[in-house]
Amino acid sequence: MVFRIAPREDRAALLARLAADPRVRLAQPLQRFDTLAAPPATTPSAPAAPYNDPYFGLQRGFARIDAADAQQWTRGEGVRVALIDTGVDGGHPDLHGRIESRRNFVDADAAQFEADRHGTAVAGVIAADANNREGIVGVAPGARVLALKACWQGPQRGDGAQCNSFTLAQALTVAIESGARVINLSLGGPADPLLGQLASYALKRGVVVIGAVPPDGRTDGFPDGVPGVIAVDSAEHPSASGVLRAPGSEVLTLTPGGHYDFVSGSSLAAAHVSGAAALLLQVNPRLDPAAVRDLLVRTAAADGVINICAAVALLQPQGGCVAQNGTTAYGSAAP
Repeated sequence: MVFRIAPREDRAALLARLAADPRVRLAQPLQRFDTLAAPPATTPSAPAAPYNDPYFGLQRGFARIDAADAQQWTRGEGVRVALIDTGVDGGHPDLHGRIESRRNFVDADAAQFEADRHGTAVAGVIAADANNREGIVGVAPGARVLALKACWQGPQRGDGAQCNSFTLAQALTVAIESGARVINLSLGGPADPLLGQLASYALKRGVVVIGAVPPDGRTDGFPDGVPGVIAVDSAEHPSASGVLRAPGSEVLTLTPGGHYDFVSGSSLAAAHVSGAAALLLQVNPRLDPAAVRDLLVRTAAADGVINICAAVALLQPQGGCVAQNGTTAYGSAAP
């Protein structure tokens, strides 16, 4: 339940009175959270590559985490990934058949849902279709996306998107009830008791929860401060210890209206790891969040960036992959 405080009412005093009522389990302020992506500064170039998706050769982040080799063994088929974000352009040709369901916890504006930029960009990194002669390839092109809009997008291209405790709580509840195996939270804000409880409940149920590290590098807010959440920062950003790293600079991805563009930020880094988690969960659906994180940490490159093919190889005794440095990794035994 959300209440508006009466004029001249002291919020802290009101919360204290509510918290003291034995009928009230939790009373807290409605807090704000921000998505963590930015528009492009430049347009990078890269060599062509073997998929028939025309922009695949520009996906430097995809190549850096060795996703193409991992897709020899798994594409995340059937793994549900809950994208708690802005809306998503479900009509984008590179998301055809990838959006399993959609819910809007912000408003009833269906047109704006399809026009939202941030969620569309994150969805593209996770699950853009492969070998459809369209655009790019997602890290887990077989994953099923639950598009849960809990954040509202600013009117201008450079604007961020904001969410609050109430909208995020509703989306987390639906993600858990819908059987998502991965929850992507490419956003950040203060520590939040209610959201922390919901994320902890998801983790106890075996859901892998991925969070993005904010620009200041702090990991004590929501979602990164919740024990068990996998905090992810951009590979190009100096990171605190204990966080995973993935590409987050000039990442080519989807934009509404069937378009493509380069986007930067830890939002995109988190999306790479959510896609990686979906690949691992197809190979071994019994993996819990700690096991997923351990696999990605153990097989990360020397600079700390995840190598999803090496992680998959540990689960595929007959599988192997060639890393960018020319070394070959072969699976041995599943953990």
